[in-house]
Amino acid sequence: MIDVLTIGSGTVDHFLTVEQPLSTAKVGDKILVKSMEMHSGGGATNVAAGLARLGIRVNVLVKLGSDHDAEFVLKELRKYNVRYLPLPPSRNSTDSSTIIYSTIEKDRIIFVHKGASQDLRVADIHHSSFQARWVYLGSLMGTAFAAAKEVARHSRRKNIPLLFNPSLYLAKKGVAYLKPILSATTLLIFNKEEAQALLNSTADTTTLLKRLRGLGLPMMVITDGPRRLYALNGNTIYAYLPPKVKIVDTTGAGDAFTSGLLAGILKGYSFKDALRLGQVNSLAVIQKVGTKGNLLGEQEARKWMGKLRIKVHLGKIP
Repeated sequence: MIDVLTIGSGTVDHFLTVEQPLSTAKVGDKILVKSMEMHSGGGATNVAAGLARLGIRVNVLVKLGSDHDAEFVLKELRKYNVRYLPLPPSRNSTDSSTIIYSTIEKDRIIFVHKGASQDLRVADIHHSSFQARWVYLGSLMGTAFAAAKEVARHSRRKNIPLLFNPSLYLAKKGVAYLKPILSATTLLIFNKEEAQALLNSTADTTTLLKRLRGLGLPMMVITDGPRRLYALNGNTIYAYLPPKVKIVDTTGAGDAFTSGLLAGILKGYSFKDALRLGQVNSLAVIQKVGTKGNLLGEQEARKWMGKLRIKVHLGKIP
């Protein structure tokens, strides 16, 4: 039995770095690009690579096209010793994105093209693949949402813990739309904007956690970039402020955190230390362009944990 099956999207990410504030760009402008890089991305492949780097056995199930981008994604997965579960290719192109990062504003704009990932079908969800201790489910949209619901149903029937990581696109659909997946979710991870969208609320993070607990979720985490992170496990709330580090690109930070947290849980870390493992993995990734290039191995991650000494504050939610 493997440790984790990740299901979601695999993409090719094109990173363009500019030395101009994005807010000053106008229609018709010609902007000089400082550097260009290409990396594989997508929640399912990013989390799979992060888990593998931390010593977790992982398989990935994503729908790809029959194009060069698919070959690129598969090559990257092999580099991280992640096993790809083969599926019939989509007639649509492999998902892709273009990330434009400003060195001046330290921020980015991401253009996303959803192609093959939306073609994942219920028939592609082979239940024999679910011989895993955990299942990670990323965002599946369009016709692929039926496949996501089947993943949730099967995980629930087989008592396999499910980690759900919805994107803003899905969160905006609301609780009722996502209920078939949320009802099977063991660990929900997303950022504050996504949490507010899901609940159609502008409340603060602790209030969001209380409302989410009412959905019957055992564990949840709400990140907020460089601001304070909050998590809930049972009735215990965890909070800490990430330390400041040099930021090169924040793309993939959430996936790196997710893989670190889940790896810590699988390896028997306390929930507090699993959160810290996720955080140092995220901090490492944002110091280099690309979602996978600076992922940590466990020994290196533990050194980071000792060096940064991230303080996690505990409390109880009434």
